[in-house]
Amino acid sequence: MKFDKFVEQANQRIAVLFPGAALPRVVCNVPPAHVRAHVSLPWAMHAAKILRKPPLEIAKAAAQALDGMEGVVSAQPMPPGYINVEFKRETLFGSFSLLLNPSSSGITETAAAARKKDVLIDFVSANPTGPLHMASGRGAALGDSLIRIFRALGIDAAAEYYVNDFGNQVKLLGASLKARFEEKEPPEDGYQGDYVKDLAKELPPAASGWTEEQFSGFAVTRILGMHQRDMRDFRVNFDRWFRESELHERRLAAETLEKLKKNGKTYEKDGAVWFASTSEETGEDDKDRVLVRKDGSNTYFLNDLAYHNDKLARAEKLINIFGADHHGYVPRMKAGLAAMGFKSENFVVIVHQMVLLNKGGVAVKMSKRSGEFISLRELMDDVGVDACRFFFASRTPDSHLNFDIELAKKRSNENPVFYAQYVHARINSIFRTAAERGMKSEFSGITPPAKLTPQEEALITKLVWFDETLSHCARDLSPHHLTAYLLELAGVFHQFYDNCRVLDEADPSATQTRLFLCAAVAAVMRRGLDLIGVSAPDTM
Repeated sequence: MKFDKFVEQANQRIAVLFPGAALPRVVCNVPPAHVRAHVSLPWAMHAAKILRKPPLEIAKAAAQALDGMEGVVSAQPMPPGYINVEFKRETLFGSFSLLLNPSSSGITETAAAARKKDVLIDFVSANPTGPLHMASGRGAALGDSLIRIFRALGIDAAAEYYVNDFGNQVKLLGASLKARFEEKEPPEDGYQGDYVKDLAKELPPAASGWTEEQFSGFAVTRILGMHQRDMRDFRVNFDRWFRESELHERRLAAETLEKLKKNGKTYEKDGAVWFASTSEETGEDDKDRVLVRKDGSNTYFLNDLAYHNDKLARAEKLINIFGADHHGYVPRMKAGLAAMGFKSENFVVIVHQMVLLNKGGVAVKMSKRSGEFISLRELMDDVGVDACRFFFASRTPDSHLNFDIELAKKRSNENPVFYAQYVHARINSIFRTAAERGMKSEFSGITPPAKLTPQEEALITKLVWFDETLSHCARDLSPHHLTAYLLELAGVFHQFYDNCRVLDEADPSATQTRLFLCAAVAAVMRRGLDLIGVSAPDTM
């Protein structure tokens, strides 16, 4: 159920009640389990300082104004200043019916390519110098889940992967592959992993006459292909794979440099071109940064500014998802974009923390260059995509994730993804049994009964919060609200199932109500799992 209409009407009624005051907006909270309500409003406590009145006195006056609103059955003030609102069951059941419409998944189609996107999310963007590791998986799960949730909310969002196929790392990769082909050790600062040996076995005999650049091109093509397959199998789709080499082909870095020079944000020193990132106007960074080295080569910073300049021509807002090792890079990017005239609020960076894998009680060390790491592919093959996606989405990006590989493989309620998926499978089993008994499952025009059990009421209250949960995910740029919601919904459903006989031939009316609630739960569970890239099996 969407609360937008209720919130707007509530704000209008309260504004009439307290004219002339700069009042805070109404915000809906989840009511405590012991409270008979569908939403709880803390508004009066926020307004107390402005109105200079006790919160409970304000809550009583506001509750009278809200009581009797369209779709509202009651609004009750509660100490120290909450307003607990209960919606009419007809309103709730009508909103649940929309969930059962198979033609309305809630996910909007992306707009025409020519239209500027509302949001562009750049994530994963691992260098094509080795297999994707688990940290890339966490970034992928985060970015893809946000893309799906944004689209479900009607926000036109696009996903992009930046391919760093240019520069020193690519040269080192070519040198490492050439050495392996010649049965030599790679350079000391090169790439040592077994995957380089595997690539060498794929080289044609003609490679004996190749230049180092050709080895680099071969390796990047093969490894990028691996990344694309890994992302596809991880259920992550990118609208564009943007290659850094495209920046140079289109001379975007040179254009960006000219733009910065024109804006008076550069200066020359020691034969290099510098960006004044500590100037009074930009002031985001702790020191000035080199844009062009004294040998005439661009720094990664200039190329990255050029890339973001290009993205901001294609989207209203940019969201970058970085790994923990990029935390210090954020201030200089904000300073650079501000120097080019872009508003800082249109560039948001999410820095996700490390994934700590526990296998047999031992932490596994990861280092791409030495080859000592567990790849995302290995983890997918071991525990499955569903467990990976659910676990990665279950924590806030700024918290470390301890990935319990043994828990992820359990087929029991101890495993959170199994616990959530089993609800969908159980409900499908209920409907198969209902069909075998000749019980109808047609819910058009269904009306709520005069009386509901506490378990049915709890299930309805939890279902009400699905749409708002998605809004919280978008607000906080984290899908963890959704995984928590799905687990809570699963818990409430299991209590309902244990206490309410769903298929009761002696009470057809109760059976229809409970089948309707089961169908709504299955629809929410299916949509919710899909929004984090997890399947909803019909049988388990």
